[in-house]
Amino acid sequence: MTPLALAATGLVTAIGHGLEPTAAALRAGRDGLRPADFAGVTHGFIGRVEGVEAHALPASLAAFDCRNNRLADMALDQDGFRDAVAAAVSRHGPTRVAVVVGTSTSGVLSCEEAYRARDGQGALPAGFDYRHTQDLQSLAGFLRDALGLAGPAFTISTACASSARAMLDGAHLIEAGLADAVVAGGADSLCRLTLHGFASLELVSPAKCRPCDAARDGISVGEAAGFVLLERAAPGDGRIALLGAGASSDGYHMSSPRPDGAGGALAMRRALGAAGLAPADIDAVSLHGTGTRANDAAEDLAVATVFGPGMAAHATKGFTGHPMGSSGIVGAIIAALCLEQGFLPGSPRVETPDPAFQSRVVTRTETRTLRHVLANSLGFGGTNVSLVLGRR
Repeated sequence: MTPLALAATGLVTAIGHGLEPTAAALRAGRDGLRPADFAGVTHGFIGRVEGVEAHALPASLAAFDCRNNRLADMALDQDGFRDAVAAAVSRHGPTRVAVVVGTSTSGVLSCEEAYRARDGQGALPAGFDYRHTQDLQSLAGFLRDALGLAGPAFTISTACASSARAMLDGAHLIEAGLADAVVAGGADSLCRLTLHGFASLELVSPAKCRPCDAARDGISVGEAAGFVLLERAAPGDGRIALLGAGASSDGYHMSSPRPDGAGGALAMRRALGAAGLAPADIDAVSLHGTGTRANDAAEDLAVATVFGPGMAAHATKGFTGHPMGSSGIVGAIIAALCLEQGFLPGSPRVETPDPAFQSRVVTRTETRTLRHVLANSLGFGGTNVSLVLGRR
């Protein structure tokens, strides 16, 4: 595929707003998890983004007001992202800048609140606006209006691989000549559906999650929003770029991973093929790394199948919690940050990596030069996406 520069990024997670706070937390091994305190849910720990409740959307975008779109708007404010998009519009025109984003639950919290506020006849409140809040297209529509764009705009919902898939499909739009630049990424915010849903599946850890640890016992639910501006990369321009992307859908089970990791391995091989790279060219793998026993084990098998034993691998959900559909963009931006600054973050609270794992789990921050990093996103239903990032 044509390499695409990450011309700008915007990221908010539980460990910080923007790149430098994120890098500082990663280097220091400082997580953003806290005891669950959201919407009456008190089981386990969550990665809650600070400031969402107080953040106000512009009056012109008031119809879109919901937690998910507030989170997205906060990400747009980071590291000059809005200005970079405005500059892309000046170069290419508003119809040539597309929006492709991913989410798993969109603004479902607004619907939850509306349902709880029904009147005696069961009618939802008159002010509830499904189209601009809960509807999956709400996120794409909000971003297009917030950034003054007029190109293609759509939302992808493929569970926890959604925002990684958005980067892949954004690359397709540029490759097909339908856009010259793409705002790609995603947002997923805390809601009762996610918190109670994972608890009902008995997948929530009572303590802070610790992906890849021998004693791991579940996830910590998080929230995040992140976006990248993708544009064609000129050879040798030095910017971090999306070099390749691959996807697969193994359809093994509604929620359990295929134990042998075959679907994840196929996505990784396709990403390497798209990048024109061999397994030996990859310096590290950013794992999806949820913290459940089955998911982490299957992903390790997939990594070993493609790269052999000993590949350096790390998982960041111990820092941020599991931000569902925004996992892919969080992983991609953190991978780009590691490439730019030359380090691999450790995996918080991993004292004893699972002895059955063939990957070399990074447990403490390592300073090293990186050429290429592969980032995985593996979702319910067997949907898998792998992204290869590096310098052009």
